[in-house]
Amino acid sequence: MRILVIETSTTACSVALIEDGVVIARAHDVVGRGHAERLIPMIAGLPDGGRADRILVDCGPGSFTGVRVGIAAARGLALGWGAQIAGFSSLPLIAAAGFADRLTDDSAVVMEGGHGEVFMQAFAADLSPRSAMVSLKPEVALAALAGRRAVGNGVRWLAALDDGLDLTEALPDAAAAILLPAELTALSPSPIYGRAPDAKPSVAK
Repeated sequence: MRILVIETSTTACSVALIEDGVVIARAHDVVGRGHAERLIPMIAGLPDGGRADRILVDCGPGSFTGVRVGIAAARGLALGWGAQIAGFSSLPLIAAAGFADRLTDDSAVVMEGGHGEVFMQAFAADLSPRSAMVSLKPEVALAALAGRRAVGNGVRWLAALDDGLDLTEALPDAAAAILLPAELTALSPSPIYGRAPDAKPSVAK
């Protein structure tokens, strides 16, 4: 089975093709806010235009717009190709890459959130969660980190408060999905926002 992985939850935009447990092609670019313009050409540049039997898409948490762009593209391609579709979370994706590199057991992923907050969750080396996913102000996240190593694009907010921490700045990469166990690649392809929406429904008077 060939799998197309789509990752758009941060300023990075990346895609990968996995076949028989091997990454056969990948592309990764830091695009800022340009996911909608960059994603489809990146997929088209993969072998066979990225066509796959299964599509995995990052559902967040992360950039609201980026997550929605990735899911919309994944759903459209799955419909057109008759492919299976499922989701995964950006947090264990970053953790998996971190553990493959330099993280030790019981480390945390810290990602930029909105309104000056960060998303944070701790993981064991087998990617089982050691804490729930939360959205916190940096000073609260620093206290909750409790001396753990941390990785992600939100660690800069913690480094600004304490430059003695063991922090690694990193963005998610679609190719790292090969490191995720099957149970973490079977989510519904729907957004994981990580915190309550900013807009509130109006109440009729």
